[in-house]
Amino acid sequence: MSKVNRRRFIEASVAAGAGIIAMPYIGRVQGANEKLGAAVIGVGGRGNSHLGAFVNDARTEVRVIVEVDEKIGNYRCNEIEEKQGKRPVLVNDMRHAFDSTDVNIMSTATPNHWHALAGIWAMQAGKDAYIEKPISHNIAEGSALVAAAKKYKRMCQVGTQCRSNPAIINAMSFLHDGGIGELKFARGLCYKRRKSIGSIGDYEIPENIDFNTWSGPATYTDPKLTRSRFHYDWHWQRHYGNGDLGNQGPHQTDIARWGLGVDAHPNAIISYGGRLGYQAERNDPHYVDAGDTANTEVSIYDYGDKCMVFETRGLDVTNSDDEEINKLFNQTKGNKIGVIFYGSDGYLVQRSYTHCIVYDKQFKVVKEFKGGGDHFGNFIKACQTRDASKLNSDAWEGHLSAGVSHLGNIAYYLGEQNHVSVDEAKKILSDVKSLDDNLTTLDRTVKHLKKNGVDLNKHPISMGPLLKFDPKREVFPESSAATALLTRTYREGFICPTADRV
Repeated sequence: MSKVNRRRFIEASVAAGAGIIAMPYIGRVQGANEKLGAAVIGVGGRGNSHLGAFVNDARTEVRVIVEVDEKIGNYRCNEIEEKQGKRPVLVNDMRHAFDSTDVNIMSTATPNHWHALAGIWAMQAGKDAYIEKPISHNIAEGSALVAAAKKYKRMCQVGTQCRSNPAIINAMSFLHDGGIGELKFARGLCYKRRKSIGSIGDYEIPENIDFNTWSGPATYTDPKLTRSRFHYDWHWQRHYGNGDLGNQGPHQTDIARWGLGVDAHPNAIISYGGRLGYQAERNDPHYVDAGDTANTEVSIYDYGDKCMVFETRGLDVTNSDDEEINKLFNQTKGNKIGVIFYGSDGYLVQRSYTHCIVYDKQFKVVKEFKGGGDHFGNFIKACQTRDASKLNSDAWEGHLSAGVSHLGNIAYYLGEQNHVSVDEAKKILSDVKSLDDNLTTLDRTVKHLKKNGVDLNKHPISMGPLLKFDPKREVFPESSAATALLTRTYREGFICPTADRV
């Protein structure tokens, strides 16, 4: 959207009473030696960390906060004013910030459905962009962001901060130097407890929310919710979020790709799982949780001579029977979030954002890597030097890593109604090309579900088709239904352009 069109849209919206916050004038000429002016979009959760990063860096100043929740926005403005001595302007429409000559960089921690369009609009307006993971809500949006960064010569950093942490950087170098021998397979884990978000229902939008602006590129639903909690729980509704495969997953899939050395989309994908177990927790076989993303999901990705598997477990993980994984993580209880690399001479385990451990084939510790970095600092330096090659996690890397999540979810969604027995699943997976032991992974998953009270006869797992993907053309050559899910339908005024039209 052009600058003139953005202004006309805002003027029309304000005139119609769409704005919830008075829109002051923003804009002045930037002095040569001044700090970089930052606009932070979405400051309720992760966005607060964005604010802290810019406030605490001498090179930047928070000048605009964009927030559709007026209460949260004013609270953050008060905090920033106290810390930096100057109060940022609060607006509820990001296009005000993009029209401002006082803003040089923007960062966004909005819900996933806004990530790509916010980044594209910012770069079209001449701003550099820091975009939280996943960089996009779908594959087409990721491609558009990559194209926009190239066309407008803007810095575009993705919030996969492990790319800036010495522990991970050094561990990846160790892998690439043959530290655990020949490496062809990696397993990403998100064993992370996610309780039910409540029963599906009819809930009112909070009065302090501008729901029209919040909805943005997503279809505007009836001004009521199907979930009880407005903030955060959108992650588990595919209209806005991407489940934990697309929430936590991009951190681990990014590291897995990095370690394996794959710089392309996979050639084929298959997924199985479901939104299971909440019926047992509620002791109600007819209970329907408001979420519609999988809380248990296994996705297998074929990269030709290499392979990645990602496992999502949202049910209780207090105790685990996964003997090998327990040894590698040195724990039997609680969340396990990380990546296991399987080499011919040993294993490397990414246990946290700042800690990796190397084991030999007998599971004895050989080496450890530790240390955190400054991902925002890396972004700011690139903005100052105008050198995109200095970015540790640019739009292309973010697109590929988010793409892993999107492709896995597509494979699951297409098979959501294809319920299979455990024996049927074994038969299908026996024929799937993989460097993993598919049947052992299925067995561990089934044990986990049963331990959480899931009756697989009444609530069986779903399994999608094995989908072939063309990494260069970014289409499923044999499935028009899958290809249709690579993008979405957009609302007028919030249309995310395709890569060839940014």
